[in-house]
Amino acid sequence: MKNISIKIIFSFIVIVILFGMISNGNYIRYQNSLAVSETLFQKNTFSQDKDTFSVTIQKEGPCEGYTLINIIYFSTVLIDMDGNLIHKWSPLDPQPAKMLPDGSIIMGKGYRLCGFSSSEFRKLEEINWNGTITWSFNGWDNERARQHHDFEREGNPVGYYAPGQDFVSQGKTMVLAHQNIINTSISRSPLIDEVIYEVDWNGNLTGFEWHASDYFNQMGFDNKTKHGIYVNPGILGDGDWLHMNSMSTLGDNIWYSMDPINYSYFNPQNIIVSSRNTNLIAIISKETGDIVWKVGPDYSKDTEWGRKLGQLVGSHHAHMIPKGLPGEGNILVFDNGGSSGYGYFGMPNHMRRWSRVIEFDPVTFDIVWQYSHIKLNWLFPRTGENHRFFSYYVSSAQRLPNGNTLITEGSNGRVFEVNNKSEIVWEYKTPTRIQQLYRAYRIPPEWVPGNPSGYAFWGDNDTIV
Repeated sequence: MKNISIKIIFSFIVIVILFGMISNGNYIRYQNSLAVSETLFQKNTFSQDKDTFSVTIQKEGPCEGYTLINIIYFSTVLIDMDGNLIHKWSPLDPQPAKMLPDGSIIMGKGYRLCGFSSSEFRKLEEINWNGTITWSFNGWDNERARQHHDFEREGNPVGYYAPGQDFVSQGKTMVLAHQNIINTSISRSPLIDEVIYEVDWNGNLTGFEWHASDYFNQMGFDNKTKHGIYVNPGILGDGDWLHMNSMSTLGDNIWYSMDPINYSYFNPQNIIVSSRNTNLIAIISKETGDIVWKVGPDYSKDTEWGRKLGQLVGSHHAHMIPKGLPGEGNILVFDNGGSSGYGYFGMPNHMRRWSRVIEFDPVTFDIVWQYSHIKLNWLFPRTGENHRFFSYYVSSAQRLPNGNTLITEGSNGRVFEVNNKSEIVWEYKTPTRIQQLYRAYRIPPEWVPGNPSGYAFWGDNDTIV
């Protein structure tokens, strides 16, 4: 019996290694990029102060504005539609950076340790257009913010432009953070737990805290998943059992406005999160902490969302499209593919070598729109583009005022805009192969001081209140 167990474990390891080897060189390129990028930082030889970036405008109809791009390991840059460099910030590993209507940015600021992002000493900073730090926070867990992947400034639910959903000047900030815990009812190993907390402008905690481990039994895990988390939580047992990668409040939305009783789970104050490792997208009640709505982690035909959405794998940036934008009230998510989910002995349980962006109705779970262009050949799925649309980690999607969608294909260093026919109308590619992107946001012209490229303003409702 012991020999059989050893063979099963060995076979599982071999499968994981083979998947990484055949995945178009992505895993090897990722590891190489980590080493190279750290060397470049140490030698201080990297420079990206070119006047023009690699941009292609393929069709008429892009949403004209500026694009804020988070380049992992290096910097955050703001470019115009022609690829001209407008501004540059150089925080180490910003995850993410978001722009405010006066040209300031808020960013998570930290460092890379042995190639992996460390939340141990991450903090949040707000920096104005001239580079002056106007706000910072680093005082939650033993004088560490431990922020990772996301945060939200009060007034704007998703950190990008939405008509009438304005950032509050000197408002509260909600933070997605890590905390080390031991909980033997969940795992025999130490865990990196997910925590959401809130802090005011003066650096005082408001009292709101949500700890994921407290709601383990509401997440819908089957016995196989529970056992996998118990014996081997996270990737290679690193303890990062959920790996949440996005967090935002719902904000004003059509569902709650229509029927606040039957759609109480869409309360504007409630919080939507996505977990890469468990394929779970959930809405949390800010009042009680309970999980009041979810898709996953099970996507079998026994679930309505499984029948309609299919299997989500390693998804990122799940959020509700804000009120006032086309598709408002629907959920927009970058469904990465790659590997995720828990089997009996740990991760992964699901593997897929292509990505898609989907917009779905959160009540019926019907897919309203998607970008994938999947075409199956004898070995690998391909897209209608010149390469396979696939980002095995990071990445995001933003709904624009004209109905287009800005997509960040992070592991391939690419940002592109598609219309509702899935036609590419604008595209940016990083200048070098080692650069990978966390997220990108299209910025309204009136948010950029001086509007140097002279674009038409998007609206009049986007000033700080």
